[in-house]
Amino acid sequence: VPEPRQCGRSCPCPGLRAGLPVLRWLPRYSLAWLQLDLIAGLTVGLTVVPQALAYAEVAGLPLQYGLYSSFMGCFVYCFLGTAKDVTLGPTAIMSLLVSSYAFHEPVYAILLAFLSGCIQLAMGLLHLGFLLDFISCPVIKGFTSAASITISFNQIKNILGLQGIPRQFFLQVYETLRRIGETRAGDAVLGLACLAALAGLQAMKSRLPRAAPVEPLAARVSYLIVWTTATARNAVVVLFAGLVAYSFQVMGSQPLTLTGSIPQGLPAFRLPCFSMATPNGTIPFRSMVEDMGVGLAVVPLMGLLETVAIAKAFASQNDYRIDPNQELLAMGFANILGSFVSSYPITGSFGRTAVNAQSGVCTPAGGLVTGTLVLLSLAYLTSLFYYIPKAALAAVIISAVVPMFDAGIFRTLWRVKRLDLVPLCVTFLLCFWEVQYGIVAGVLVSGIFLLYSIARPPIKVSEGDVLLVQPGSSLHFPAIECLRDAVCSRILAASPPHSIILDCRHISSIDYTAVVGLAELLQELRKQGLSLAFCSLQDPVLQVLLSADLEGFQHFPSWEEAERCGGAEPGGGWSAPFTSTSESSLLPT
Repeated sequence: VPEPRQCGRSCPCPGLRAGLPVLRWLPRYSLAWLQLDLIAGLTVGLTVVPQALAYAEVAGLPLQYGLYSSFMGCFVYCFLGTAKDVTLGPTAIMSLLVSSYAFHEPVYAILLAFLSGCIQLAMGLLHLGFLLDFISCPVIKGFTSAASITISFNQIKNILGLQGIPRQFFLQVYETLRRIGETRAGDAVLGLACLAALAGLQAMKSRLPRAAPVEPLAARVSYLIVWTTATARNAVVVLFAGLVAYSFQVMGSQPLTLTGSIPQGLPAFRLPCFSMATPNGTIPFRSMVEDMGVGLAVVPLMGLLETVAIAKAFASQNDYRIDPNQELLAMGFANILGSFVSSYPITGSFGRTAVNAQSGVCTPAGGLVTGTLVLLSLAYLTSLFYYIPKAALAAVIISAVVPMFDAGIFRTLWRVKRLDLVPLCVTFLLCFWEVQYGIVAGVLVSGIFLLYSIARPPIKVSEGDVLLVQPGSSLHFPAIECLRDAVCSRILAASPPHSIILDCRHISSIDYTAVVGLAELLQELRKQGLSLAFCSLQDPVLQVLLSADLEGFQHFPSWEEAERCGGAEPGGGWSAPFTSTSESSLLPT
């Protein structure tokens, strides 16, 4: 996507261009771009339709809701997104989260999309994207790896043709193994065949050499046919399975479990419901929000994290820049407007984004083609979806989520930093119990490690004529006691006791509680006849300490100068050019 400076003369209003990224590339749009965007949009559309039906099954919703969730994000992102490759829609991870927090109720799922969009929009307006940085890589890897296993096993029942299997993971495993003798042969054979076909087409695509322009026309056409078939493998396999099921139906014998009827037509454009009628009465909005609980934090944050991570990865790969804050706004608007057409929460899809990029997409306009194809499917093709076997959709899901399991991350962390295995394993194991417990516990464990590193920074102490103390990071209130203990313990061990130089070159910020702690340390050392000098202070830290008006505060440009000016005898002071000797206003007299 062209940068703003490249099309500034075509769009003279920088504020409008910043708020509507479409204006950065639309004035330069060309027929060559249109051709490539059409190809990419159609290719992604052939991928998203079968995936949408399959992901609705993961979310525990009627299959049409997968399609309802697949077009609005494409349209919104075309105008508000900053990454040319990203495509929004239902994903395996988001569908799993929706299954946990929407209780298989479409009304809950749609309201969750609306509220998640509001939260994402507010985060974008308030520039709160930095909150995503608190979800560490081990937590994400633990969650996605566990999700890969739980989603895959959740589809085993459809591969085997089993009915009435519970959704809780451990009960699923028990019931599936207990009832494996009830396997329907037709579903099992078709499901395994679809898995083999999908794996074979994926392997074919990864090993397919690109046809050079100088090669004969027949070779280039053959390459295009094979590449298109492998790229649209989900649609090809589902179409083939549907034809098999239809053939059995015509012959009057149906050994396969079919998807069944899907309502035809486009969803109504209306506000999401803020209450839900049940046989036992009406569930009010407040109760619905309470039922969703922590999902109102987990769903929008994970959605943003997935989208921004994908956008950054493909922006780096294809050499363009994105605006992370604008991505938050795009996600927020996509989910809010999506809820008006019965969408459940959506996010960026890594698999479809990769297809988009490999298809040569030039601008986000490719999403318009994808969204239009989904709308046409809803309007005219839903009657054909009746014949899609559930085993084929299960194979599509399994082939999509198996690559998310990252076995290598366990070996990598064991080699690089074993402590990071703790949040990884906590998240991974608890996600088998409940997704929300795994994510929350992993974030808490990572947060505890982060707080511990702040409270116990590395402190280097070097002894010579004076004691040189060098904290390894910024000094905030949890760390001040650690610093005081390090100084006091070394002073007591020294004979005779030394004066101290505090090297502050690594301290970029300091808070009031830390200043109070330093004032107490100065007072304590003074009672023992010792001096404390500061050196290599950065300007923001120096201004804070000068404003505090510490009694006996002395500072030097470098520790060498501080050491030269220090007294040779224990308890000797400094002849310092920078001193403050007024009574401290921070301590009681």
